[in-house]
This record gives sequence, structure tokens and C-alpha cells, in this order.
Amino acid sequence: MRPQRCLLIAPPYSYRIVAYAAAAERLGVELLVASDGEHSLTPQVSGGLWIPLNAPERALELIQEEALQRPIGAVLATDDTTVELASRAAAALGLAHNSLDAARISRRKDLARATLARAGIPVPGFRRLDLEGDLRRQASDLRFPCVLKPLAMSASRGVMRVDDAAALVAGCGRIARIVAGQRSPEERRFALAEDFIPGCEIALEGLLDDGVLEVIAIFDKPDPLDGPYFEETFYVTPSRLSEQTQERIRRRVAQACAAYGLHTGPVHAEVRVNARDAWVVELAARTIGGDCARLLRFGAGEGLESLVLRQALGLPIESRTLPGAAGVLMLPTPAAGILRRVEGVSAARAVPGVEDLVLAVREGYELQPLPEGGSYLGFVFARGDTPQQVETALRSAYAKLRVIVAPAWRLHPARTAAAAG
Repeated sequence: MRPQRCLLIAPPYSYRIVAYAAAAERLGVELLVASDGEHSLTPQVSGGLWIPLNAPERALELIQEEALQRPIGAVLATDDTTVELASRAAAALGLAHNSLDAARISRRKDLARATLARAGIPVPGFRRLDLEGDLRRQASDLRFPCVLKPLAMSASRGVMRVDDAAALVAGCGRIARIVAGQRSPEERRFALAEDFIPGCEIALEGLLDDGVLEVIAIFDKPDPLDGPYFEETFYVTPSRLSEQTQERIRRRVAQACAAYGLHTGPVHAEVRVNARDAWVVELAARTIGGDCARLLRFGAGEGLESLVLRQALGLPIESRTLPGAAGVLMLPTPAAGILRRVEGVSAARAVPGVEDLVLAVREGYELQPLPEGGSYLGFVFARGDTPQQVETALRSAYAKLRVIVAPAWRLHPARTAAAAG
């Protein structure tokens, strides 16, 4: 019998750790969090297995040493930054896993685009840009508007629409500053430019079992995402798109999974839909980000993390979605500065249909909006009989909130007369 012990590899700041820990406790599964946050305030991290995420060879050695002490029955990753290490660890322990190549493709936007194009799956025109090269020359035959993206970041960080060559040069300068801290030299030096695809956007959550995709949910994003930045706000499920359109989305995502080489575990996809086709914008080998998985409840009220743990450990799965509609509002960051307070929280929570409002940051936190920032102010959750009821509740709650942000003043050492001379 497979050991009922799961290794969860996670950056210390991941929203997903607490949710997986709660699911494991509910299932009676032992969860060991492997991270590099030895001083984290999250107890699952500080009490887990310390590994250096920026040194994967050493991290792999420590994971194997831990497995020799007590067997591990499954390895999962919470975020894009840990999917490659999770693949390597599961392979080393003889456990179900996606290949390292598939994991890498799922987190690298340039590799993903090239993979889909080779497989004959519709993709926008794309090109890798050398941030250290002559950007005007590289932009000479690009089609505008286009979308600039770092090679490997999530939560829309660094993603921006540009409408001409001058905006492209300026945007690439911003991306270069955003990716300056990336570990990979390639991910610091290059960015991706691709044709802007008009249309509505949806998110798909699924589970792969021996290469077969089970669609768990399709989320509508009712706000247009046309740029210049692409901050996500509302997610509502079930989708109000036609069944024919939803089937096209399912088919394209399944084709993309096969092209990447993914065959097991959770997948989260972002898809643009228009009259021409369904275009896979992103496909990640992980669950939905942030706290958004709280939307999904199954069977006797289990969450998405329970399904993922059950599948990974070979436990029975019941994935019947509970009736009704659900939605989340990811509270956008309104401006750069220091968060003073959020007003109207009680009134927002009192809106009929709103289940919860969670602020992810506290007063005194320095806010940074997109494209430089990559985190949300908080989340509002709602349920109702129909998707429209849910969307209305979320918009009503949002209208009652007022975010007070103060300027962030930065002090710099005074220059002495000698230094000035």
C-alpha cells in the first residue's frame, strides 16, 4: 500500500500551503512541506523540511534523504516555480510524475508557444526578444498591438499590451527591471512578444489521469482583459458560454496537455475565446492560484486540494460539483504606496450572497500594482443560485470598498560636498 504521506514543495509565501494542509488534515494524510522559509510564520513551513529552492541538486538530495527516513507516497508542487523540482523529486522516488521537459514547458511561455505551434494547435504569432539587443530593430516587423511577457512569471506580472514600437521599447525596459532577480540568465535576458488576441477570457481547472483530462470547472472572467495590463478580477462558475464553446475549450486544453507531455495531476489553463477559435494563453501544471480554489466544493464539501491529494495518493475520488454558482473577486491593487486601511469591509461582507472577504495584506504593507506587482489585496467570495446573482453580489461588495493608500516616501543618504565634487 502506498504511504499516506505527501511532500508538498512550495515557496514560503505560497497562498496554497494552508489550503493543502487543511485538506490533508481532513483526509488523515500526513503533509510535509518542503521549502526554504525556515523562519516563516506559516507553521507548515517552519515545521517542515528545509530545502534550498535555488539549489535544486542539493534540494533533491535532502528530499531523498528524508524519504529514506520515512517513505513518501506522493510529491506535489504549489506554484510554477516548484513544478520542475517536484517532477525531479517524484521521478527519483519512483512516484507518478510529469516529465521534467513537460514541467519546464508548462512554466516557460516561450517553450509553450513553440510546443503548441509544432503540434498544430492555434497560437498567436510570437517572437522571443533579446532585452539586451536593439529592440527597435527587433520590433520592425511585429504586428501591433502585441503583448509583452516575461518568459516565466505568473499572476500577470510583467504582462503588458503595447501599441507601437516606442511603447514596446519602454515596456521591455520595465520587464528587464522586473526580471532582474530571476535565477536563470535566459529568463533575465529574454522576453516574449505575441500578437494580441481579442475576445473573452476564461480559466479552466482540471485533473489529468493517465493523460485523460477531467474538467473540474470553467470560470468566466466577465471583465474585459484588453490591457494595457491584465489584472484579473472576477472569476465566476459555471460558465455562461454555450456548451459548444465550452467543448471547444475542453478540446484545445486537452490537446495542449498532450503537446506539453503532461499526463498526471492538476492543470490550470487560461484561454481566450473568439469567433476564430479557443486560444490557450497559459497552461500550468498546478492548481489555480491565490485563494481562488475556495470556490470549488465537491461531494461532501471537499475542496480542490482534497481531490489533488486523493489522486496523487491513489485514494478514491468523488468529484461531483455541488449545485449552484460561485465566484471570487481578486481585489486589485489601486495604486503604489503604503496601505493605510480598507474602508467598507463590514458593509461588503453584509451583501447578500457574499460568503467571505479576506484581506491578504495588512496596514503598513507597501503596495505595488501591475505590471511590477504580482499579489492581490485580498479576495471576496460569493455563492448564489445563478452566475449572474454571484457576479452582482461581487460587484455590489466591491462598490462598498474604499482602499486608502499613502505615498511611499523613500529617504536617500545626503550627498556630502566632497562626494558631490
